[in-house]
Amino acid sequence: MANVFKKAMRLLVGDPNQVKLTMPKNRQVKQLTDRELIQLESEIGSKLFGEIPAGHRREFFCLDENTWIWYEEWIDPATKKSHSETTRYEIHDNGILKVLEGARYTFIEGVELDNFVMATRLYYEQVARQVYNTDPYTGQKLTVAL
Repeated sequence: MANVFKKAMRLLVGDPNQVKLTMPKNRQVKQLTDRELIQLESEIGSKLFGEIPAGHRREFFCLDENTWIWYEEWIDPATKKSHSETTRYEIHDNGILKVLEGARYTFIEGVELDNFVMATRLYYEQVARQVYNTDPYTGQKLTVAL
C-alpha cells in the first residue's frame, strides 16, 4: 500500500508535468505571483462547502503537491471575540494526515476521507477551468463558445 494515496491524488489532480496551464484572456495580462494565484484558487475553494455564514471568512486551497489548507475565521456573536482555525492536510504514502493547531495529528478515514477526496476533486476541476482556462481532464486550453 506504499504509494496508494499518492497515486489516488495523482488520479484526482492529474500529472502536473503533463498539464499546461494558461491564463484566460479576460484575466490580467501581468504575471501573477504565487500568492495571487493562491488567493484566486482559494476564492473557489471557499465556496465548495456551501454558503459562508455572515461574519465568517473561509479559505481552502492547495499549497503544494502534498499540502492542502483549510482556514476559517469568525467573530463569536456572544462574546464579540475573533476566532480562527487552520487545518493542514498532508498527503503521505500511508494516508492523509490532518494537522490541527495544538500539535494534534490524525489520519483521516471514512466519511471525512471521502469528503476530502471529493472536495479536492471539485477544487481541481473548478480551479483548472476558472483560473487557468484549462480542461481538468485533458489539460487542453478551453475555447470560448460564442
